[in-house]
This record gives sequence, C-alpha cells and structure tokens, in this order.
Amino acid sequence: MSDRCRIIGVLDNGSEGLTRSALQHIGEADLVLGGSRTLALLSDSYKAGVELRDISGKFAQAPGWIDEALKLGQRVVVLATGDPLCHGIGRYLINKLGAERCAVLPNLSILQLAFARLGVAWEGVKICSVHSRDAGEWQPGSGPEHGLYKLLQSIRQHSLLAIFTSPDNGPGRIARMLQSEGLTEGVELAVLERLLQPEECIHAFMSVEETLSRAFAEPNFVILRRTLNRHSKPLFGLGNEHYIQRKPGKGLITKREVRVVSLARLNLSVDSVVWDIGAGSGSVGLEAARLCSAGHVYAVEKNPDDFAIAAENRRRFGVSNYTLIHAEAPAEVDRWPDPDAVFIGGSGGRLSVLIELSLQRLNPGGWLVMNFVTLENLNSAMTLLKQLNVTWDVTQIQIACSSPILDMQRLRAENPVWIVSAQRSRG
Repeated sequence: MSDRCRIIGVLDNGSEGLTRSALQHIGEADLVLGGSRTLALLSDSYKAGVELRDISGKFAQAPGWIDEALKLGQRVVVLATGDPLCHGIGRYLINKLGAERCAVLPNLSILQLAFARLGVAWEGVKICSVHSRDAGEWQPGSGPEHGLYKLLQSIRQHSLLAIFTSPDNGPGRIARMLQSEGLTEGVELAVLERLLQPEECIHAFMSVEETLSRAFAEPNFVILRRTLNRHSKPLFGLGNEHYIQRKPGKGLITKREVRVVSLARLNLSVDSVVWDIGAGSGSVGLEAARLCSAGHVYAVEKNPDDFAIAAENRRRFGVSNYTLIHAEAPAEVDRWPDPDAVFIGGSGGRLSVLIELSLQRLNPGGWLVMNFVTLENLNSAMTLLKQLNVTWDVTQIQIACSSPILDMQRLRAENPVWIVSAQRSRG
C-alpha cells in the first residue's frame, strides 16, 4: 500500500539504466502509466495482474487515474523519460496532485547524456523544448502563438542551447527557421539520434546548410551553439544612420532624441506588449522590442515603401518579437492582444479613432504616447483627451544638433515635436 505515486525516469536502455529501488517499485506496482514505447521497454519487470495504461495523448486524464488508484490503496508508478522534472511529466503531475503525493526517482536526462556523448560542458546551456504538437513552418514575423517562437527568442539571446525535439518539430524545421531568419552564419547544430538504442547515431556539429541536407531518425535531440561572438547593439537610442530610411522621398523616422523620450514615456517592462501604429521605418517599435525581450511588439504601416523598409530594418536588427502588418490602422488591430503600451507615430487622418481605441484596449495602468509636429493634430489630441477625462500631459522636444561650417561647428535646429502621453486608469 502507498499514498504516493512514484514517477520514475526511464531511458531507452530500459531496466539496465534503473536502480534496484526503481525496479522494485515497478515490480510491485498495481498500476503503471507511461507512453507505449516506455511501457514496452520494461515488459519483463511487471508483476502478474498489473494494469498498464498508455498515456500518450492523454496527459490530462493521468492525474485523475492516479488519484483514484491511490484512494483505493493501489501502488502507482508513472514511467517518464530521463529526468521527469526536466521538460517531463513530473512538474505537471506534482502541480495537479501535490508534492506530498508524488515521489520522483530521476534518471540521467537526455540532455546530460547528449552533452556527454559530444564531450561538451553544458553548465551554461539554455534548455528549450519544441516537444509538442506540430508547430507548422516558421514564418518571419510570427507572434507568440507560434510553437517555435520561444525557441527563436532563445536562439537570439543565448550561445548554447539544448533542444528537446518531436517528430514534427525536428532538426530540419529548426534549420529552416534559422535560414529564414538569416541566422546561418556562425551557428552549428549537433543531432543525436536514438540515444542508448542499438541504432544510436551521433551527428557532430554541422552547419545549418548541412543539417538541411540530411534526414534524421526519431527520436532525436538537438544541441545548437554559436561559433561567432554576438555583437549586440545598444538597446535603445541608436543613431538615425543605423536605420534604412526612404530617400530621396520623405523618410519617416522618429529622430533619436525624440525616440529616447518617447520610449521612456511608454514605461516599458521586459514583458510588455506594445502597439506601434504608423511604424514608418520601425525605429520606435524595433527598439521597444529590444527592450521588451520577453514581450512582443505589433506594428502596422500603410505605406508600402515604408512597410518594406521597416521589414528590412527588422531583419537587419535580428529582432524576432516584432510582428509587422501592412495595413491602415485600425484594420487588423482587433487581432492583436491588449497592449501595455501604445505608440502612435502616424494616424493617417484617423487620430480620434485611434486614440479612443488605444485607451479602450490598453491594460490598466498602460500608457499611450503620441508624437506630433503640427499644431492641428496636437490640438485635436488634447481636446479629445480632455473629453475622455484621462490623465495626460504634453512634452515639447526642441533640439539643435551640431553641424560643420568651414572648420567650425554651428547648431542646426530641428523642428519641434510634441510628445503627448496619456495613461489608462488603473481603476
């Protein structure tokens, strides 16, 4: 009899890789749960009359089955893969049943085994998993709803990654995502197939192109590393020359000094959701995305030339948490999640509509920040904000930058810009 479920880590060498204690629990169990392949690995270890339940695709039912069996006084074992608390079922069961009703007997994790096979130290690794349902092929600009989004964010930010794969989300799909994002230079992947099985095969570090040229057996595990140092640009306040702008026509870019103040007034957090309406060259939204590394920026631009330029700036900056839409706001905005901050750089004659929509959709305490260069738009915004009875203020930015004249310097004045900031009530 036992009031605790044993969650036991198993690798593909079956009983050979288990301790005497783990084997004893398995041999005494009245109910054993696990994936079909894992259950089959230990077919010689069960007692007569044991009930075996395949939980493949039935994780949600497992806690109920376990709870019912424990209440009947049965001994229950769950067979997990490797270390059940490293991207395994262990955390899920503990959250559902309570830690006092679960005892975890870990094995080597696949991660440990993979790095040992390659002879690579892993103390600084970022652990990722795409071991889930079919995520679909990656499309540049996809949002957090895509199954590969978190992985791509991690690849942008870390130099060594361990990736739990699945049949649908395997090495080839990961390599194609890297290719579509321009991340092939200085990136290598190692693929480890069928670890601890007779057909085990180790594909040491390969280029993205070589990875794309091969097929890999299941199950497999991927280790990704960078061989070139990542040169990080400043998070914000980049010089205007860093951005592609539309020339000789009117290029739309929020100048550095105005951009810095506008970003400050947005009151961003690392996980903020940001709207950038009238993206222009994308400068504000792209720097917001860099500041909100665990958040996401949704940008819209109606002009086809500026849209193309913003998309190219996104590619050059290597930003993944940035979705750019070619449309005239407020079209498409209803598909975006509620924002923590909204920046309006261009309104296309729909200023009142965009202000009201932004304040309606903002999360409580969120900020709307707008840039104006004309008195008419400034007056329209202030008049509406007064009517809406929200907290708001205006900051005028007027700068002069040095410019050479002969062997001397003079100050060249830029046009004044008004920054209007409004906050949605927390109440």
